[in-house]
Amino acid sequence: MSKLIMIVWDVQHGNAIYMRTPNGINIMFDIGTGSYGEGEEFSPLRYLKIKNTNFKLDYLVISHPHADHISDIKNMVDLELKPKVLSRPKGLSEEFIKDSNRKEDSELVELYLDLDRKYTAPVPDNENPRLPQNNGGVKIDIFSQTERGTSNLNNYSLVAVVQYSGQKIILPGDIEEPGWKALLDNEEFVKALSGTTIFVASHHGRESGYCSDIFNHFKPDIVIISDGRFSDTSATNRYYYHSNGAEVIKRDDGSKKKRYVLTTRKDGVIRISIDENGERKITIS
Repeated sequence: MSKLIMIVWDVQHGNAIYMRTPNGINIMFDIGTGSYGEGEEFSPLRYLKIKNTNFKLDYLVISHPHADHISDIKNMVDLELKPKVLSRPKGLSEEFIKDSNRKEDSELVELYLDLDRKYTAPVPDNENPRLPQNNGGVKIDIFSQTERGTSNLNNYSLVAVVQYSGQKIILPGDIEEPGWKALLDNEEFVKALSGTTIFVASHHGRESGYCSDIFNHFKPDIVIISDGRFSDTSATNRYYYHSNGAEVIKRDDGSKKKRYVLTTRKDGVIRISIDENGERKITIS
């Protein structure tokens, strides 16, 4: 049976989400990596390439170019995983992007800027991976704002809304409250929020990414937070009260439990599958 597969990788303080559509389109939402001690790094892209030597990256969505969301870009270049289509915030000056990152991350930023310069041509409809006819029935909408909180790179984050078979997933990067409130002035965005079943918390579950107003328009079954052991995830309990709860299965023993919030810090790699009938399965490490 055709399925949409979504994997939220445990990349510590970072973000990397892989999605495979029912017709085999490979998509990454952000390309962070995880550091697990001296000399140890987990690269989602390298893992996917080792698992399947024929792996190709069809679509890459970079929510915004902070280092923790693009740190796998060196492996992407080394592995020659050139995405067919790239979405990222447009119109940002190179100086602003550089100033928004640490000097020690300058190599990552330069690789990102080089990537950004290469994608200028419009994508024809028959190759657009956001359209359901090209995506095995999966629809992807991308929203962004440039009106509020514009001194902060986080507020330029692309917010992706993924729909398939009655399930709706929101992937918001690191957008903070001013950016959320600007998006809520957009009627199309408010309409897109309705019926959300899975919500990935913005900015690693930090208070700065929390906006209570968005929950006037939906109540998800589960909230997912990608964070590290020492991250400030002060809004985790707030998200708990906005969630309906959903059955979650532990992969090691098959045990089931109703959960409201999942974190990569506590739960490791989070895997979600949705079949063509809308049946959903959520598993954790």
